[in-house]
Amino acid sequence: MSLSNRNKKYRILVTGGTGYIGSHTAVELLNCGYDVVIADNLANSRPEVINAIHKITGKKTSFIKADLCNTGAVKKIFDGKRIDAVIHFAAFKAVGESVEQPLKYYRNNLLSLLNILELGMKAGLDKIVFSSSCSVYGEPDQLPVNESAPLKKPESPYGNTKQVSEQILADTAAALGLRVISLRYFNPVGAHPSALIGEYPLASPSNLVPVITQTAIGKRKSFTVFGNDYDTSDGSCIRDYIHVVDLAKAHVAALRRLFSPGNSRCEVFNLGTGKGHSVFEIINTFEKISGKKLPYKIGKRRPGDVVKVYADTRLANKKLKWYARHTLEEMLVSAWKWEQALAKNKIS
Repeated sequence: MSLSNRNKKYRILVTGGTGYIGSHTAVELLNCGYDVVIADNLANSRPEVINAIHKITGKKTSFIKADLCNTGAVKKIFDGKRIDAVIHFAAFKAVGESVEQPLKYYRNNLLSLLNILELGMKAGLDKIVFSSSCSVYGEPDQLPVNESAPLKKPESPYGNTKQVSEQILADTAAALGLRVISLRYFNPVGAHPSALIGEYPLASPSNLVPVITQTAIGKRKSFTVFGNDYDTSDGSCIRDYIHVVDLAKAHVAALRRLFSPGNSRCEVFNLGTGKGHSVFEIINTFEKISGKKLPYKIGKRRPGDVVKVYADTRLANKKLKWYARHTLEEMLVSAWKWEQALAKNKIS
């Protein structure tokens, strides 16, 4: 029996599955033969994403509109339904906003996880892949940062919610036998090659690449680079950018590991390329691939930003048999094609 056929017996709940990373992961799961149930409150995504996923894969998902902070809504998701594993994406993720509105982030990001765990485990759930972040490392002492690096005090409430969530999952795994893989993302960018799904925040984006593409297409007159006086080669922050499709494939690899016997109850893996790129490097590369000159200004440093961070991914390479494949240029080309598709379809 092929791997794809074996996967068909597994039904995966993808929370936040109409969001940026969730939608790309749903595509990869469907392509590998999994049954997918998406739960999302559509607070920062569009219902049209469900149709786009169907168009890409030729397969349909089940969709449940639900606020995962509502206990009753989460109970309905699990009642009478077989869920073999959960991939938990649903969370607020804007670092700057979390500094300004910490209670919003603590309430949403932690309560949604607690509801999934408590009500899911009552219904028999014993496997979860958690969407974590490199923000748990704070400002690392050594680069590239690996999974055994000490977790520093986070630079933002968002980062703290990821750190606390990982501890909740580790404690639950130790006490109740839950099997957990936490995936620490670095900076996801890009879009599906079909240009049918991509990064589409309903509010004003805080991530660099959608700000750049929106400026290039004319939605913005200019943008701000937050600080040019950091201790880096060109004065701007350095991050590890990873193509969202590569990231999505890592979730499939994580599920396969969870469904394989003999592995640890609770594991964490970095997901990045292992290379750091500065803000100005991203700007210059985008200008090269697009032929567009980007208008921007230099602003003050943004609260919550670390100076530089990039991943040591050898653990994921070895244990998940996963590798990031896309180059920076490919990431930015796909992001630009997605922005152009939005403009062509007159989606503002």
